[in-house]
Amino acid sequence: MKAKKSWLVMLVLALVLGVLAACTGNKEPASSENEGSSEKDPVTGGTVVGAMDTAPTGLFNPIFYTEAYESNILSFTHEGLLTQDKNLDFIPNLAKEWTFNDDQTEVTFKLDENAKWHDGEPFTANDVVFTYKTIASPGYVEAGGVRTQYVERLVGYEEFSTGKTTDFQGVVAVDDHTVTFKFAQPNVLALSDASFMIIPEHIFKDIPVAEIPEAGASRNPGEVIGTGPFQFSEMVQGEQYVLKKFADYWQGEPKLDSVIWKVVDQAVILGLLENGEIDFVADPNGFQAADYETVDALENVEIVEQPDFGYQTMGLMHNHRSKEDSEAGTINPANWTVNEKLKDQKVRQAIAYAINRQGLVDGLLYGRGIVQNSPIATQFWAYDDTTPNQYEFDPEKAKALLDEAGYKDVNGDGFREDPNGKEWVLNLNYPLGNQIRERSAPIIEEFLEEVGISIDLRQPKEAAAYFEDLEKNSQDWDLYLIGWSLDSTDPDPSGLWSSMAGYNYSRWNNPEADQLLKDAFTPPDAFEQDYRKQKYSEWQVEFGEDLPSVILYAANSLWAHNKRLQGIDVLPYSFLNDTHLWHVTE
Repeated sequence: MKAKKSWLVMLVLALVLGVLAACTGNKEPASSENEGSSEKDPVTGGTVVGAMDTAPTGLFNPIFYTEAYESNILSFTHEGLLTQDKNLDFIPNLAKEWTFNDDQTEVTFKLDENAKWHDGEPFTANDVVFTYKTIASPGYVEAGGVRTQYVERLVGYEEFSTGKTTDFQGVVAVDDHTVTFKFAQPNVLALSDASFMIIPEHIFKDIPVAEIPEAGASRNPGEVIGTGPFQFSEMVQGEQYVLKKFADYWQGEPKLDSVIWKVVDQAVILGLLENGEIDFVADPNGFQAADYETVDALENVEIVEQPDFGYQTMGLMHNHRSKEDSEAGTINPANWTVNEKLKDQKVRQAIAYAINRQGLVDGLLYGRGIVQNSPIATQFWAYDDTTPNQYEFDPEKAKALLDEAGYKDVNGDGFREDPNGKEWVLNLNYPLGNQIRERSAPIIEEFLEEVGISIDLRQPKEAAAYFEDLEKNSQDWDLYLIGWSLDSTDPDPSGLWSSMAGYNYSRWNNPEADQLLKDAFTPPDAFEQDYRKQKYSEWQVEFGEDLPSVILYAANSLWAHNKRLQGIDVLPYSFLNDTHLWHVTE
């Protein structure tokens, strides 16, 4: 067999080193509560610097952005009516209270009267209506919008989104500080649906939906307007992004003067932390597990470790989107074409058995992570870690499944041909930016080649180009690596894995799975959590059988900050919480 051995040898070595490190270190994860830190008196003002390893693509509009790197900016600048606490329960934010009607088809929010936009305009119920109306509008999806799950259950969505009516009935302003969400039926996801970040009507009302993503107000410092504690004030594209405090912030003037994001290579983050050039590294990638002991030894740095609210995965292209639909920005499964190279379910299952995922966790993450078998966050009540197929590493099982499917090595070159005896090569695509993911790609290649699957490991691309290709030009792709940071508001995976989801890059079209997702929030049964848990369990089984993706692992979130930065109070899904309370001691 032609499979190279170098990466496998390195993985074995990494496994051994990981075990040794675990045996000698044996430390409990650092607390997320800053226990034991000695808080000094806060200093008024000051600047802190955060590091991220990949540059934002440059779209800073909550209803259109697609990456965690933009979220790093938007988490400071924009807000929703609700936020969540550490138990993932909804708590007031721009809305101070809410009430449901008797049949759970309406929820009315009372808005905070003190909230205002960065340009001084008052925040009102009309802004909430405008935000949701825009997401529901004809042309939103075509313009690149992928958040229709927040509006699909609103009254009249189908008629409004298709242009059959111009009357938007789903969200109604009762008065300046009262807004009602109206749903077509009792909605178990009502608070989740109403929690999305709000954009200002007065800024965007005269801009056609198709033009919003390219508008200056969606891209340029000084023009991006939110209600959050910091304003996006300056940037050097791809290098540095500056946020200055919004003195009139409705929850009180932020204690810091500014927050600066710098884009730096992961390889230099430790040195910058040590010498104080950066004050924190957190979402989405933090620092590397291999560097844990080094960071732990830095006297001026504190570690925050907790399970990641997301996962790394290898997508398997079931179907390919048509070029016409890609250009038009539409999602239409009827126009998809089957990926012949991966159409056999046994082949996809063989791929899952062939990858030593625990080896990746132990070797590349030094054990600081878990193998995950479902695209639902492990922190949610809906995650099922027993019923779905667990796909323990079993290369012999992988080989047997490939044999059963008719994929055999007929010419003796060490690689399998397809059932017709023709060359069978799967291409594997991955982006730059996440070093662990980059290192995993050639290892996965070798695992697959060990069972006779010929892999074309393509050259990695910069993240922006990669995701554009994945969305619009992936007609010849087979396998792709990607990481997802998940929505914390509800375990429902529809936004990534329903057939009509824009993020369903595998173009998975499974009516049974779609129906289970619908059942999971169809009343009245869906108001019982046990019922929803059962439906999501059944869906996870279906996902595991049909395999639009092999969930690889969930790394532990490893975040760190200089001890001079205080007021940190992390959430299960984010380091960036209550940033108006952040302060420095020197």
